[in-house]
Amino acid sequence: MSKQDNDSKVYELYDNYCHGRLTRRQFFDRAAKITVGGVSALTLAESLLPNYADAATISFTDERIKARYVNYASPGGSSGEMRGYLVQPASDGPFPAVLVMHENRGLNPYIEDVARRAAVAGFLALAPDGLAPIGGYPGNDDDGRAMQASLDRGKLLQDMVNSARYLKRHELSTGKLGATGFCWGGSSTNALAVILGDDLDAGVPFYGGAADTADVPKISAPLLIHYAEEDPRVNAMREDYAAALEANGVEFEMHTYPGTRHGFHNNSTPRFDEAAADLAWERTIAFFRKHLA
Repeated sequence: MSKQDNDSKVYELYDNYCHGRLTRRQFFDRAAKITVGGVSALTLAESLLPNYADAATISFTDERIKARYVNYASPGGSSGEMRGYLVQPASDGPFPAVLVMHENRGLNPYIEDVARRAAVAGFLALAPDGLAPIGGYPGNDDDGRAMQASLDRGKLLQDMVNSARYLKRHELSTGKLGATGFCWGGSSTNALAVILGDDLDAGVPFYGGAADTADVPKISAPLLIHYAEEDPRVNAMREDYAAALEANGVEFEMHTYPGTRHGFHNNSTPRFDEAAADLAWERTIAFFRKHLA
């Protein structure tokens, strides 16, 4: 079997690990059994783990932004209270607002960096930490993934809904609200489009599960939907989602990025595809500027 085939197997194992279907030990054990020319694929497996220290693109001390953590009420959520990372442009505002939702492991440094990127582009950005009610992101993704899996899904989603409403009503917000997210956060972006209706002005999910077809008539916000080419689980929902959006008159765009894998926007792992990530982010910012003006 070719190196490309075996690399694909390791990436598939990593995807299962990221989504909680394998433990770290199982991921490494199975990767170690894959060989090319007698060489173990374990080195590739180890390289896939995130490196947040080298991945930050905008410092939290960047003079173009002001960043802080905020606490706010979240009725019906995991504990009734939430915490998030709020980032604004350095000027006085008000600003159009963008909610940035994390993957399935809490508010890690990559998502905080994305919030800073949104603020540099002129938006008031809030990145909520779904793990805040049980202590917050623990500093590593393995524990964060286990913590998030322990939460009631409905209450966790309600915390995202309450975060969106808090941000929309914030004194620094113009009242125009966009939402974006990655993986679990992408699925949650689609869910918020259903739940918030007219209160959401634009949604940009990255490789997230589609909204249920029966709920699509509730969507009012225009959607910009990003897909990785090699992401069969998420992409299996695409055709039905597009048909439902079109049938219900929802404004939407769908883009698939050739040669990319699930997580291609996350620059802390080798799944990152710089060209695709840059293009997707440029499209995202342009979309928000158009619909949140």
